[in-house]
Amino acid sequence: MTTVLVLGGARSGKSRYAEHLLAAEPAVRYVAPGPVPDAAADPEWAARVREHQRSRPPGWETVETGEVPDAVRHAEVPVLVDCLGTWVTRLLDDAAAWEDRARAERLLAEASRDLVAALRAARSHVVLVSNETGLGVVPATPSGRLFRDGLGRVNVAVADACERVALVVAGRVCELGDQPRIAQTPGLSPHESATDRRPGPRG
Repeated sequence: MTTVLVLGGARSGKSRYAEHLLAAEPAVRYVAPGPVPDAAADPEWAARVREHQRSRPPGWETVETGEVPDAVRHAEVPVLVDCLGTWVTRLLDDAAAWEDRARAERLLAEASRDLVAALRAARSHVVLVSNETGLGVVPATPSGRLFRDGLGRVNVAVADACERVALVVAGRVCELGDQPRIAQTPGLSPHESATDRRPGPRG
């Protein structure tokens, strides 16, 4: 059993890579955790969803649910969750928490802990897709900043619980599993500056 987090920006190829990881499995449960699209209100988004559905192998079962931890915890077949960004949106929508940052942060922290526990108890392969949202400009609205910060914290918690982490950039896969984590990275000593650590001239 392997747990994998696949990060990437929009149209980076992250979903295609995640699906490739499970392509050899005879049965996969595809968990779509975002809000169910309203085809009348947003036909373009509904068309995107249909295109994603058509691209999946016939043996894959699609489940639309916001209960991601339960879907991971109780699965008897490999699971692909796509994506954590839409899951965060659904959690905040369902709780009407966009205007209450403190409550939103508590909600996302609790949901992250539940998902981490589910990943550690998983009995099948789990691949999770998420957006890497921290590389652009600071969002101009409070709700945009709440989403970016909340998803960033969810990504860190899930990455810590996964055996493999990959970042997909422009269709290229960068494996991050062997990279040091923040908690494991030594800092500078109290008497050592960044300038002190630069290599000096060789004599």
